[in-house]
Amino acid sequence: MKPKSKIASFFYALFIDFRRLNFISKIEEVVKEMKNSEKIFFFIVSLIFAVSGLVLLFQLNSSFLVEVPAFGGSFTEGLIGSPRFINPILAISDTDKDLTSLIYSGLLKVSKDGSFEPDLASSYEISSDGTIYSFKIKNNAFFHDGKEVTADDVIFTINKVLDLVIKSPKKANWDGVLVEKINHKEIKFTLGKPYIPFLFALTLGILPKHIWEKASSEEFPFSEFNINPVGSGPYKVDKISRNSGGIPTTIILSSWGKYTLGRPKIQSITFKFFQNETDLMKAYGDKSVENATGLSPIDAKKISANRAIINNISLPRVFGVFLNQNVAPVFLNKETREALDQATPKKRIVDEVLYGFGRVLNGPTPSYIEEDSQANGDIEAAKASLLAAGWKENADGILEKKIKKETILFSFSITTSDAPELKQTAEILKEAWEKLGVSVSIKVFEAGDLSQNVIKGRKYDALLFGEVVGDNSDLYPFWHSSERNDPGLNISLYANITVDKALEDIQKETDNQIEAQKKEIVVSEIKKDAPAIFLFSPNLLYATTPKIKNITLKSVSAPNERFLYINDWYIETDKVWKIFIKN
Repeated sequence: MKPKSKIASFFYALFIDFRRLNFISKIEEVVKEMKNSEKIFFFIVSLIFAVSGLVLLFQLNSSFLVEVPAFGGSFTEGLIGSPRFINPILAISDTDKDLTSLIYSGLLKVSKDGSFEPDLASSYEISSDGTIYSFKIKNNAFFHDGKEVTADDVIFTINKVLDLVIKSPKKANWDGVLVEKINHKEIKFTLGKPYIPFLFALTLGILPKHIWEKASSEEFPFSEFNINPVGSGPYKVDKISRNSGGIPTTIILSSWGKYTLGRPKIQSITFKFFQNETDLMKAYGDKSVENATGLSPIDAKKISANRAIINNISLPRVFGVFLNQNVAPVFLNKETREALDQATPKKRIVDEVLYGFGRVLNGPTPSYIEEDSQANGDIEAAKASLLAAGWKENADGILEKKIKKETILFSFSITTSDAPELKQTAEILKEAWEKLGVSVSIKVFEAGDLSQNVIKGRKYDALLFGEVVGDNSDLYPFWHSSERNDPGLNISLYANITVDKALEDIQKETDNQIEAQKKEIVVSEIKKDAPAIFLFSPNLLYATTPKIKNITLKSVSAPNERFLYINDWYIETDKVWKIFIKN
């Protein structure tokens, strides 16, 4: 039995009688017979019904959708200094290293847990005695010009590193390494003795032989490919803009579709180059650049209040005062070294000089953080320990001590570079140590002059300096007694038989647990002997735009390593059904 009312008839037609071919016409007939009030009611109900249905469908669809990174987007980053050698075997400046890390790739790359993972390599093996490293290169490894990466390219690159005429800063990593081609895609490295840190050398970017082979050693530094490079990394050069003098002002990189670890999601990156931090900060302020690195702590402080800045990643830098006992006999007395350390206001230095962008240290790597209770410096306790050890104040208020027939005055100079942060740190140290009863003078040198004419010859009493040392770094070059003279990096001229033996063992140890135990022996002895006063490790100051998502900065050993995981970065997103997401 059909319903009697016209509205009821409509819904009957909609839900029951829709099977009939004249479904639409029946609806039209019913609507025509409705009164105006019924039509209004009908249209309102229909509208509610339609909207509700659409909402339900939308909610149902949304429940199955998830947001995922998508290809696209771009950002602009400002760098200080013009590129000169966008070349993995010549790069020295931070600007060159930044660009090189994006354009080139090596057999290995550093993974997020600090170990190593294949990049150009498909696999690798290390012999049981730790002296032979065998690698296979991926079949899908290509340079940006479409040519495949082969064993010949790897051999060519290393030969150029070892070329005495080219003078590559990477040469020390490859001295004594025998390189052999097994076949088109396989290569073998043989070391004279086990050296586990050799894996880091294998992150070296590989040059395309077919492009570089025509350049002689003398021509190598002047090649156009140092500025317009062809690599196999995640990004390739798309466009270069130059000023009237031919100096690059802008380089645009585009995502490389055949990168071995997958095409980066961000489509392009524009790098703009500035001659100083003032110009960079102006560009950052007017938003002509979105990301900025190479910032001083004071500028980082200015922008951190209202712009995104990543500043909680410690750089592998250890700044300290390295005490030269060969030049300043006052440091032969262990109590003087310990008292200086105890009286040092390390937290004040981090707060005032670094504006909090750093950590206070009490050891030779960034992982040895000083506890807050001991970071402020205790001048009274330090002075008490010196007085107890036989030191006395003279008429000028300077501590002195009579040893045998000689009177030793607690007096020395701090030598450092003209970097503003180091000069300010030296002044804070001088102020604190003079309260202790020490006569302190400060000697400031231009960075190049300091390196060549002071550090090289070890001509300083106390050197306020920074070393590139990470938590996983090989400490041998910095603390083994054989490294006391240039070009060694043992700038405290430290010698300890126990430390030497442990450092030698570490270089050939394959068991991570035993290696860690040996390292603790090294650190414990160094801290006990106090050959240096460890001050701070600065943070990576990298201002970024919020539109870039998933920036991952784990443990970086250099500023350019902020791009290590750029494949994880993205700007654009899509929504897809969950069932299409790969686990």
